[in-house]
Formats: sequence, structure tokens, C-alpha cells
Amino acid sequence: MCYSLYLPQRGKHDLQGKTILAADIGGTKTSLGLFEVRGNTLSLLSEATVPSQADVTFEGVVTKFLANNPGVPSMLSIGVAGPVSDNRVRLTNLAWELDGSRLQRSLGIGRVTMINDLEATAYGLAGLALDDVAAVFDQKEQPLGNMAILAPGTGLGEAGLFWDGEAYRPFATEGGHSDFAPQTALDMELYAHLRKENDIPCWEHVVSGPGIYRIYRFLRDVKGHKEPAWLTENFKNDGDPAAVISHAAMRELDATCIKTMELFVSYMAREAASLVLKHKATGGLLLGGGISPRIYPLLRKTLFRQQFVRNAHMAELLEKVSIKVILNSKAALIGAAHYGAYGQ
Repeated sequence: MCYSLYLPQRGKHDLQGKTILAADIGGTKTSLGLFEVRGNTLSLLSEATVPSQADVTFEGVVTKFLANNPGVPSMLSIGVAGPVSDNRVRLTNLAWELDGSRLQRSLGIGRVTMINDLEATAYGLAGLALDDVAAVFDQKEQPLGNMAILAPGTGLGEAGLFWDGEAYRPFATEGGHSDFAPQTALDMELYAHLRKENDIPCWEHVVSGPGIYRIYRFLRDVKGHKEPAWLTENFKNDGDPAAVISHAAMRELDATCIKTMELFVSYMAREAASLVLKHKATGGLLLGGGISPRIYPLLRKTLFRQQFVRNAHMAELLEKVSIKVILNSKAALIGAAHYGAYGQ
């Protein structure tokens, strides 16, 4: 199935031969790409990824990028990790506030548009090749219907794609901030531990990079699991404890890391199932973000799908849902560009 067939092109602006500056702003990193519009395709001319903390403002990040790419783009299209309203947003995991009108004036770009980063990821399906997506569970006959995207990274992004009978229409959600729902006795203990940091624990607190480390610290500090010296040293030398933990788990180097990722995968599957049921996403589930492709071998094990289909009344529906991982890390950047060129 070619995903590009299903995203609508709702009217084209006069952008042929012109350039679009696309941005994907996350809590950890910001990616920029300069694209040229060529018919129904976009050609990537140049790109850069910098830490989101590299400048105190987004305008500063853009200005530095454009200094190395002469010429003013015809428009700026931004996918941003936060709830966009009236072309403005306050980022959830980064101390930036963006206003499209202000960006137009300060950067001298004729048009600026913003969408949620998971909505951008959905639009990015238009620019992905078939080998940019890998199966976790592939249903041979894929029914047409709504789709859902769940993307753990610095935070937990969620989006939907509504099937209108002719095309998929992406839309954003903030479902990652819905309340965490403990089920087991261990979940209850974790929930009580999480409440020491946050009065209302949400799914993002466990299904994210920081969530992996929270689960690990709960097992170590509350449940008394031992931490070997080599792992302590790895935490000191690596700025991403979630990567250290997932690496150790996939190589079966440490029992606590293995247990951490088992819990993480279970929670990810349970929230994915809830997202699919709320959207009735019979067209499929896509797993995106920075973590999903990194832990693809763990998602391919039976645990994820066992937890995904485990439901009191809708197991039969969930069993028929195809599950795939987006491997292309530029999906949101590509999607922001596609939205700017074709999606408005």
C-alpha cells in the first residue's frame, strides 16, 4: 500500500519552483529542511538538526540556518510538539512560545503556518517510501478505515487520520497527556511513586524517553533492584539514560533493564490499544517518534501484541489491526513540508 495515495491535496498555492522551509520542533532537537516544490513532489535541498536548547529562540535557530542557505524561502511550515491554536503555540516540553504572525515579521517570510508535530508526521506519510515502514503485525487484507499514530520520544505524541471515503485527513490530539491507568499491583506502586513528582500521572510520564528512566528508577530505588557498576558508569557517560537502558535490555545485559523495557512495551501497547479503540482505527496503527524504531526488535516480540489485543470486549477488533513502525526519522519534517505545499 502506498501511503501517498491517501493524503488529500486540498488546493495548491502558487509554489511551483519555489522553496519551503520546514521545521520539526521537539523537546530535545529541532530539524530544519529547505524543500523545493516540483509538481506533486518535494526535493530536499539542505537540512540541519540542532539541539532545541541551541538558541534561546526559534527565530535564532532559523536565522543561523538561513545564513548558510542564501535566499528567503516563500513560506515556513512548522511541525511543533504542542497544541497549536490560531497559528500560535506554547511548546509542552520546551520554553518557547511561537506566533506565526510574529515569525513572519521577524524573519521576513511571506507566510508561516504551524501544525502539531504528530499531525505533521501523519502528513509525512505522503513522502515516505514503502521501506520507510516496517511491520510489527501485518494484516494481509488491510481494510480502509481510520488510522492512528502513537509516537514516544521526549514526550508522547498521538494523532489520528480520518478516512472520509476518498482520502485520509490527519488531525492532532493531546492524548499522551490523558491519565495513566494502572491495572496490576506493580502498576499501582509505580503510580504512587509517580505521584511524588506529578499530582496527576499521565501516559507521557511512562511512555516516553524520560518515562523509561522513571520506570527504571522505580525498580531500582523503590523495588530494590541492583544496579551493576558498569551500568552506573554508562549512565554517567551517556546523556540519554533511556538509550542506555533499552540497549542493555535488547542485548540482555541486565535484568532490571529487561524488566524496565517489558513494562514500557506493555504500557505502550495498552495506550496504543486505547488510541485505536477511541478512533476506531481499523485502517491500522503506526508507531513513530524516536523510540519506536530504536526498539523495533522488542516490539516484534509477542509481548507488545499480547498486551495490545488484551481487552474485555474489543479483542476481536484489535486482533485485526495492522501495526507498523515508521523507520524514517524525518517523517515529521517531510510532513510539515507537504502540509505547507499541498495540505492547506
